[in-house]
Amino acid sequence: MKQLMMIGFGAMAREVLALLPAELSLKWLLVPAARVAEVQAELGPAVTVLSRVEDCAATPDLVVECAGQAAVREHGRAVLARGWTLGLISVGALADEALARDLRLAAGQGGGRILALAGAIAGIDGLAAAREGGLESVTYQGRKSPQSWRGSPAETLVDLDGVTAPTVFFSGTAREAARLFPANANVAATIALAGLGMDHTRVELVVDPDSRRNQHRIRASGRFGELDIALSGLPLAANPKTSTLAALSVVRACRQCTDPLVI
Repeated sequence: MKQLMMIGFGAMAREVLALLPAELSLKWLLVPAARVAEVQAELGPAVTVLSRVEDCAATPDLVVECAGQAAVREHGRAVLARGWTLGLISVGALADEALARDLRLAAGQGGGRILALAGAIAGIDGLAAAREGGLESVTYQGRKSPQSWRGSPAETLVDLDGVTAPTVFFSGTAREAARLFPANANVAATIALAGLGMDHTRVELVVDPDSRRNQHRIRASGRFGELDIALSGLPLAANPKTSTLAALSVVRACRQCTDPLVI
């Protein structure tokens, strides 16, 4: 039986835990120190709840992050420095050049590996393949309901209560989007890393009062031809800011950990 360490225990982590492959058991869970006792009581003795990576004396087969960009900054270096594999769902954290450099350095020195998970979007494999032959342009548009943008800088850029038609409230680079909208724009960072990079990937963010789903669209062109991928995803019932597909991409990484033939 392989063993998993999970960072975070919110809506996404609970979805992952519910769908965890039978061959992989959750052995360690990292949460803020103030929540350790509460979460330990909920999960029981089969799982060791910690607040620091350094307190884990064994070696997980896989570590998955389900806690947001702040958790990547807090725990990422320690995971990689120990030579562990880190499945990263909050890819937007890599928009911080200093953090990305530190994580690469920790991985290089410790032998760890970063897996940037596809998250809420499809087509990342095709985009990355197209990059090898010469990409010319990549544009990403993210469209969500007003509720899904609450708690983000969108509240200062557009009237979420008064909007009556689809409205673009942000247009810029993937790096800018990932920094301004850390809970909503990890997809933009993932697309950028697969394609033209943080500063050459264009991003539009849209609020749509009629939308009941998180909608993503990638347009790319280059020597390979043209790519146009649209995805309409349902958010998790427990958290409208989180895509169900993003949680499922973590589950897929867990399954790949147990079966190397999984595509």
